[in-house]
Amino acid sequence: MFRANITRDEANARSAQLHVESYEVVVDLTGRRPDGTPLADGAATFTSTTTVRFGSIACVTNANLIADELIAATLDGEPVPAEAFDGEHLTLELSEGDHVLETTSVMRYSRTGEGLHRFVDPTDDRVYLYSQFEVADARRMFATFEQPDLKATFQFTVLAPQEWTVLSNSPAVEPAAVDDRFARWEFAPTARISTYITAVCSGEFHSVTDVHTRADGSEIPLSIHVRRSLADHLDAARIFETTKRGFDVFEHHFGRPYPFEDYAQVFVPEFNFGAMENAGCVTFRDEYIFRSRQTVAAYEGRDNTILHEMAHMWFGDLVTMTWWDDLWLNESFAEWASHFAQEEIRAQFDDRANPWATFCNSRKTWAYRQDQLPSTHPIAADMYDLEAVELNFDGITYAKGASALRQLVAFVGKDDFLAGVRSYFAEHAWGNTQLDDLLHHLQVASGRDLSFFTTQWLQTAGVNTLAADWDADAEGVFSRFGIRQWAHADWPTLRRHRVAVGFYNVVDGVLTRTQRFEFDIDGEYTDVPEVVGQTRPDLMLLNDDDLTYAKIRLDARSLSTLVDNIHVLDDELARALAWGATWDLTRDGEMAAADYVELVLRGVGVETDLTAVNALLLQARTAIDYYAPRADRRALADRFTGGLARLLKEAEPGSDHQLSIARALALSINDADGAAVLRAWLDGTEAPEGLAIDTDLRWRLLTELARVGAAGEAEIAAEAERDRTATGAEKAAGARAASKDAAAKAEAWAAATERDTPNETHFQICSQFWQLDQDEVLAPYADLYLDVVDAIGSGRGTWATASTTIRQHVLGLLFPRPLADRAFIAKLDGFLEGRQLPDSVRRLVSERRDDAVRALNNQER
Repeated sequence: MFRANITRDEANARSAQLHVESYEVVVDLTGRRPDGTPLADGAATFTSTTTVRFGSIACVTNANLIADELIAATLDGEPVPAEAFDGEHLTLELSEGDHVLETTSVMRYSRTGEGLHRFVDPTDDRVYLYSQFEVADARRMFATFEQPDLKATFQFTVLAPQEWTVLSNSPAVEPAAVDDRFARWEFAPTARISTYITAVCSGEFHSVTDVHTRADGSEIPLSIHVRRSLADHLDAARIFETTKRGFDVFEHHFGRPYPFEDYAQVFVPEFNFGAMENAGCVTFRDEYIFRSRQTVAAYEGRDNTILHEMAHMWFGDLVTMTWWDDLWLNESFAEWASHFAQEEIRAQFDDRANPWATFCNSRKTWAYRQDQLPSTHPIAADMYDLEAVELNFDGITYAKGASALRQLVAFVGKDDFLAGVRSYFAEHAWGNTQLDDLLHHLQVASGRDLSFFTTQWLQTAGVNTLAADWDADAEGVFSRFGIRQWAHADWPTLRRHRVAVGFYNVVDGVLTRTQRFEFDIDGEYTDVPEVVGQTRPDLMLLNDDDLTYAKIRLDARSLSTLVDNIHVLDDELARALAWGATWDLTRDGEMAAADYVELVLRGVGVETDLTAVNALLLQARTAIDYYAPRADRRALADRFTGGLARLLKEAEPGSDHQLSIARALALSINDADGAAVLRAWLDGTEAPEGLAIDTDLRWRLLTELARVGAAGEAEIAAEAERDRTATGAEKAAGARAASKDAAAKAEAWAAATERDTPNETHFQICSQFWQLDQDEVLAPYADLYLDVVDAIGSGRGTWATASTTIRQHVLGLLFPRPLADRAFIAKLDGFLEGRQLPDSVRRLVSERRDDAVRALNNQER
């Protein structure tokens, strides 16, 4: 399924054969061939010339190159036979010694965010290009030996229109004119880095510069680059502030200066991820440039992404994994480090939310869901090839891995953990490593044996569940206290945990912590003698301070206390654990959907973590739509809508709570009366005081009106004309996909499954297509989904070359969840049983099946 796959065995073999010294790459964006003649389609293709200097043993190996045409290739000055290139590999017969490979080729621009992506801004017709190479797409821009341990220096030269800005991993340079239209940018060679973190970005960017001055007076040049059409929305001051604070934290705790010469942050369109840690030239999705009112959660989420990518400059770019087996460590460390940095920044400036509460409310919820799917895998997954790598950019690799590192920090202590990290960077700078290299340094720094950590935490799958078990006398004094631990039968590992238990009591109307106990547990039951003799509290909160990764169960009294007092629990992180525990109970069928919805309505209006507010409102929606009994869903939905209307009236005008609740209320409307309210907001006649009906909120309101049949093509087209931007076009596509209109559904399905649709537009269509209460118009698409799964699995037609991103959108987002009753599940099971599908296809479909079965089980309880 993965085009031009590379296996770990192939990479290991090539590592033993080659040592790569340098790349010199000329990327010609002028629309011309090397002889100056025009390319057949200069808007779709470009030319690239690569010179690679490397040494080898006597062997036969290959270079990686995905090109439309190989114009010329020479090895040590001699032509490489044409038959040596198969469109993906260039086979090389090598003698022992030093070699020079030179290739010139015609390459294709990407429309799906992989390789060199080309975008034309509909606002002003300006062209923007950016590279995205992780995992192995540098070969879509130049000839490479595409694997992370074959590091080299890279010298990029770019030919482009004179009015453009061109950026790469090395500091910005002044261009030299080559004629009256085009110029040449020649960048200095980089330090030794991996192919996947090289970068080229170009276009008519709006740029802002600054410097970060260290305590010793030295400076790091900083820059931010956005499309010109977004310039008025750029809040450079906060981005630079977060960047400078991050450098202070990381340089201090990592023990060595930022390893590159300058730091460019480039915000680009149609980006598939949050950001990418290209060395010295980080790319971000430009949805992070907010054009409409956002809650503080959006800004703190962007801060976290900025810090995540910055942490990679050390962990990932300076020191790089040998192969993708340690992708989890690369991403988990950056995930942990970004929250650690936010914690340090908060301690100094006290102007941010508790990052670990935010982590618990959002990222860990993602991990817990992923870890309970049939496709769960160990944190240290078996990355035997690139397809396995692509599938494992998931909640386990990021959030569970970061949780495991947080647990590791609790075991060894923060100071010893950071001391080990510092010595690790010192020994392995500019090299490649494996997990054992880091663990060695942590063991030396802490004096602790960490062998159990790898075995229990990294090499086994599944999540443990913890509950308190005790005896107490009539006055509630404990005579015995312990922690029980269990696991799913399919993933039975019981782990050693460093945990805390918090005792919370209602004091003067506030639910507050009055005692805390921290200890290690291991196995099915662990006695905790230090709690014996204490009095049972109103709330016993296991995993207090969220030190470990485990689901927690609440005793009846604690759950009752939470239900009655969630709105007066005075600690953000404690509330995050409480919200997480009750959501786990709901997903597992141990708490009724109606009770969970009531709990959310009681506490969400006073929750101070806006990430939690947004997550809770969406989870309540899921509980209503998928976990409540079908016969009760409409009544519960109406109760939730009424509760949101009350909370909206109580919210402070112009506040973040008002905006979050207004968004949730729009999502909850399901009849003509609700549509009339949204129409009045959209028209500006009856909007709540202080609620800005700005561009993004207008699209949200219009999409929900289309969902219930209260707006159609005329209104969507008018709004798209009003918002003549790339985002406007994407949102319009999503609104059409959400519509109840049969013709709009057919057009959306064709755009998603039959046409070459740009990646972000494709995402909007797929994510809005399936809606509740549209059963009649959607019914045919359940079987059509199975047809397209079969086409993807067999590689029919355009699916043979479709990008991973597009395939994942279709397989995951177009699963017919609203129609997934027992009859459909039976049909799906027969379909899966009767076909030989690639693992990647079967996994994505099986994950959605598991979500559907969980929902049915809850509905039928």
